[in-house]
Amino acid sequence: METPLMIDQHLHGAFGVDFNTAKNVDEIFFVAKNLRKIGVGGFFPTLVTDSVQNIKRQVQIIKKAAASCDSVLGVHLEGIFINSLKKGIHNPDHFMELTVDNYRKIEDDFIKIVTLAPELDKGLIDYLKEKGIKVQAGHCTGGDLSRVDGVTHTFNAMSGVVHRGKSTALSALIDDNLYAEVIADGVHVSDDALRLFFKSKPADKVLLISDALPITYSNIKETVFADSKIYYDGEKAASADGTIAGSTTLLDKIVKILVQKKLFRKEFITNVYTYHNLSSKGKILWDDDGNVIEVIV
Repeated sequence: METPLMIDQHLHGAFGVDFNTAKNVDEIFFVAKNLRKIGVGGFFPTLVTDSVQNIKRQVQIIKKAAASCDSVLGVHLEGIFINSLKKGIHNPDHFMELTVDNYRKIEDDFIKIVTLAPELDKGLIDYLKEKGIKVQAGHCTGGDLSRVDGVTHTFNAMSGVVHRGKSTALSALIDDNLYAEVIADGVHVSDDALRLFFKSKPADKVLLISDALPITYSNIKETVFADSKIYYDGEKAASADGTIAGSTTLLDKIVKILVQKKLFRKEFITNVYTYHNLSSKGKILWDDDGNVIEVIV
């Protein structure tokens, strides 16, 4: 099998590097270099909820790295503008109302994706769309997704499928115009839910993501992420109360998982190119079991 290089539009770090705390561009370069080895040719460093000051600082570090590294495609801002009822691991002390004035406190042209709670919108969605920023529903409860471009980690941290009324997950599944992220790592979404997802969503609207934590592909077993102590037990990373904090699997292994479950389609890799109007600069050769044989750039 041959595919373009993979693009991960939702990862918080890997190889021991946390995008929320990276101190310099070398740390970003380190992640990019190691991602390229496994076939991830582009990524959107994703910032979890943090203070305005810290987010502004990290956006500038990531933006500076992008000037010398074409793998860094833009910042995905996941947090600040989400619903405390579906906060997940995010720290609600930093949450802000979904207003244009609040967004301007952290605004930068390198922010390309914003995850937010549409049901709490106070004018921010229209502003972001006017700027050409991808708006995604996530960490939310609302069922009206008519004004967003996509959905962040479908099923996780949102109101689930219901048989009366509307919900975020239900709308994500039935709206064929929406792109939808999914974490197919075998931990975040059950096999049955994955099958429902792939049956419901058009193949050209699926976005595979890792939602990877900084401890991914490292020897770190304990860390602080989103102001919480996170523990990795070899299968999942979670806080002391059991809240899953993110994935510890990157896209190469996620593809392998889907190949083995007979759920993989090549569109799942090419879709992100269409979503962001990007061109491929390389390719991956895979064996029949879903292992990366060679990365060609």
